[in-house]
Amino acid sequence: MTLCRKWFSIALLISLVNWSNSFGQQERTVVYPKDNGAALENPGMGWFLHYYDNSTAAYGSRLAPSDTLDDFPGLTAIYMRLPWSYIEPNEGQFNWSVVDGPSQRWIDKGKKVTFCFTCCESWLRYATPEWVKKAGAKGYYFDHAKGLIENGPCWEPDYDDPIFMEKLDKFLAAAAARYDGNPDVAFIDMGSFGVWGEGHTYWSTRLAYPASTICRHIDLHLKHFKKTLLAANDDFSLQVGKDTADTPKVVKQKEFEQLLPMQMTETIDYAFKKGMTLRDDSILVNGGKNAYFHEAMAQPFWPRLPVILESDHFGGSRDRGAWGDGSRYLQAVEDYHASYASIHWWPREFLAQNRELVNQINMKLGYRLQLVEASWPAEITVGSNFTFTSKWRNAGVAPCLPGGYIALTLKDGKGGIISVSVDEQFDVKDLPVGAPGQAQIRNQEAAFAISPHSHSGYGSKTIEPGIYEVYISIGTRIGTPHISLPLPECDGKRRYHIGTVKIVSDKSK
Repeated sequence: MTLCRKWFSIALLISLVNWSNSFGQQERTVVYPKDNGAALENPGMGWFLHYYDNSTAAYGSRLAPSDTLDDFPGLTAIYMRLPWSYIEPNEGQFNWSVVDGPSQRWIDKGKKVTFCFTCCESWLRYATPEWVKKAGAKGYYFDHAKGLIENGPCWEPDYDDPIFMEKLDKFLAAAAARYDGNPDVAFIDMGSFGVWGEGHTYWSTRLAYPASTICRHIDLHLKHFKKTLLAANDDFSLQVGKDTADTPKVVKQKEFEQLLPMQMTETIDYAFKKGMTLRDDSILVNGGKNAYFHEAMAQPFWPRLPVILESDHFGGSRDRGAWGDGSRYLQAVEDYHASYASIHWWPREFLAQNRELVNQINMKLGYRLQLVEASWPAEITVGSNFTFTSKWRNAGVAPCLPGGYIALTLKDGKGGIISVSVDEQFDVKDLPVGAPGQAQIRNQEAAFAISPHSHSGYGSKTIEPGIYEVYISIGTRIGTPHISLPLPECDGKRRYHIGTVKIVSDKSK
């Protein structure tokens, strides 16, 4: 036995106990694994980097093409938020390479990509392509510090204008043809309404639109993105309607500020009923108790959809004193039951100044499936049934929405798989979410059997008696692992070594 195996045996507190069932006394192996504190990269959760943050200059621009931030614990996706005009500079002529090129670097490493295509920016004159305006779409010039202003430096479309909506419809159709249902895309953020794609006009024209306008944009996205998850921004709630002339109403800055603490609104409720998830954009603009306002909005979403948190630009929040020690970010992860959290800054600077915070968030973000106990017979007869039992807990703040089934895999001394048994009656998606440190433990029990034959080549070979390695994993119904566990001794394929078993032949045959 290697030193590593000796350590593992001690860490698991492996013991043999007498266990009685209907077949009589049977010696069993019982293990009590411990969470090893590892950052987990799992489907439907994790940190996402703002690779493009409305422009191509931040925050992935300092990374070499070969640098995919493999040293950032828990990073699972990159976020590309760019103006529509970057993608379709001329009508019908698309520049998809601006996103597809960087995307492939991360996809090659097993990461996901996410997108947000915006129609208004506070630093770019035409985030909506100028050719849309020239085609007759109505809009308004503004200065982000002054609001609506004649011939201002930036232009915002009228979000109800029929020409604008027609051109946007065609653009979204082209985007969906490439990305809808693509397994490499984690989610699409609906960025067609509001400055920076954030769902408000607070830093643009300060023109307010009714809920019906935002719902039209929701429906337009749903028309094309039928498979990929869509995200609604919490600031969709910051709208107060139109005036009697049915034109956008100018809202004073103070009125906008009074809207900030709103809870569930018509637009967010509509997005929820349509199957969209919630994305809070942005927290930690302010500090203390005002670090975020909309955690109540997240409550209907998180039990069935991954909630997304975007923090303010770390450097700005830090320099204003709003960030503090970052503990409000950690608290927000808990309060929103978040599955995703953003890296909204130069990533390595963010990590260097927040490493302990990142580690703490990784222990809670999304789901974290802990094997508390496992038990199986110390000796198994080939061809006979045996009982495998285990106890599980989800220590994360969100359900394991992708779900998965427990598989027990036996390997020979050369690492060859001789047996895979799956309990299809126990879906980890059903593990309850509890308060920190108080998640309930669920028991699993299944009857498995070891087939007398291990198929190889053109025939089959009888399984030889001997000692075999026992691995546990969570994945598909056929035993393909897809969820990482906080356990040591991984085989590189998300199967985890938890002990050994003795296989004996059936002497009666």
